[in-house]
Amino acid sequence: MQAYYPELVAPVRRIGRREFDFARHIVVMGIVNRTPNSGLDPNRSMEVSAAVGRAEQALREGAEWVDVGGRAFRSDQPPLSATEEIERVVPVIRGIRELSDAVISVDTHLPEVAEASYKAGADVINDTHGLRSPGMAGIIAETGMSVVITHSLRGPGQAVVRPTYEDVVSEVAEFLRQRVDYAVGSGIAPEKIIIDPGHDLNKNTEHSNALTRRLAEIAAIGFPTLVACSNKHFIRESLGVERGSEALRNGTIAAHTLCVYQGARIVRVHDVGEHVAAMKAAELVLGLTER
Repeated sequence: MQAYYPELVAPVRRIGRREFDFARHIVVMGIVNRTPNSGLDPNRSMEVSAAVGRAEQALREGAEWVDVGGRAFRSDQPPLSATEEIERVVPVIRGIRELSDAVISVDTHLPEVAEASYKAGADVINDTHGLRSPGMAGIIAETGMSVVITHSLRGPGQAVVRPTYEDVVSEVAEFLRQRVDYAVGSGIAPEKIIIDPGHDLNKNTEHSNALTRRLAEIAAIGFPTLVACSNKHFIRESLGVERGSEALRNGTIAAHTLCVYQGARIVRVHDVGEHVAAMKAAELVLGLTER
């Protein structure tokens, strides 16, 4: 396996109040969940002050970007309206924006939540439904926000029993190419687009391991690639470890480092400090700062 240096569309980008050169730098995104049921996040809380405090801690530890979520992806959850999701995420966005100029993204697939989040100070929509919700692409184009286009078969809250693929990497890559074309055709500027293969989202352990092993095929699409492996089931199952264990944290760092080695440039994480150190080391080994 050789290191892969993707040719990127607009590697130097202004996102919100920050500028990044994705040809030379790996960005650590800290996860901030205001949800009662995220099985991956040991720091989740329904208290606004706790969520904002978690963001503040992530920024102190070196995160340049925080991702706010009010809805878990899992299918075994009660219905959540757009109004309820807005009530969860908007106070957190406002609290983070008051204390930092860091990039703020919102993990949502609903255009109403996207618009309210933009008005509260968010810079990016992290859409695990891949811009398939009616009106989402239009809101992003109109506001000029950046967007993370993520692969999933059915999106948040939707059960997929025994997901199957002929070739998961090729199929995910084709989906992302099609959704990028749709985004550009809907008026979203190419320099606003980031892609994410969606580890564990409607995928089993074998699928997610294949995406990790062949991540270069996703990065080759040419847009900055985000990976979100943190604490996910495919790492737990592969290693035979428990949630909250040191082994799981180490496995997460290993998975993210393998993805970065193959061209990923944004990592979405729960354990920020450890990842900041690991990504700085990866930049040096890959020679990114010298490019």
